[in-house]
Amino acid sequence: MCPRLVTLRQTLRASVPEGHNAPVPAFGPLSASLLVVGLAPGARGANHTGRPFTGDFAGVLLYATLAEMGRVHGSYRERADDGLQARDVRITNAVRCVPPENKPTPAEQAACRPFLVAEMAAMPGLRGILALGRVAHEAVLRARNVPLRAYPFAHGALHALPGGIVLGDSYHCSRYNQNTRRLTPDSFRGAVASLIQAMDAA
Repeated sequence: MCPRLVTLRQTLRASVPEGHNAPVPAFGPLSASLLVVGLAPGARGANHTGRPFTGDFAGVLLYATLAEMGRVHGSYRERADDGLQARDVRITNAVRCVPPENKPTPAEQAACRPFLVAEMAAMPGLRGILALGRVAHEAVLRARNVPLRAYPFAHGALHALPGGIVLGDSYHCSRYNQNTRRLTPDSFRGAVASLIQAMDAA
């Protein structure tokens, strides 16, 4: 269905055969009230380790922030066997396979949408979704079948979606966004904290 993604995975498997090199499943319990949606696995990150946001720079800030807010427990060591436990959060991506240059095409995003739809449908206690970046934001809206224009992406924005779900936006916690200071640890923590407060108040 996604020939570019299959070809890239095969190439990575040939060069790093011990890596995961397959669609990356979500991490965390289906009973969680918070779902974090990222863009896609990184070639040296989740595609290699098999756990979202694990093995690359983005996961350091994400998991540290979730730990501060009591959503994960244990030490994040950038590998899937570090013993980290998700408590009231589930983490996934809009696209489950690593894309070339970290840029999935619209067709690849559409092909993965049913997985995101199923992910949300399988979470009976879901009250909040944290979208990391515009692609994730739009993936959530499309998965919930609501118009994009009604809910514009903006860092720190909160959107009350039909069905009682609160969608919170943040810039992606990528190395580029952090190095350019587009996203700081404080601004990221603020966006996550605001979403959790809104979930609790809903």
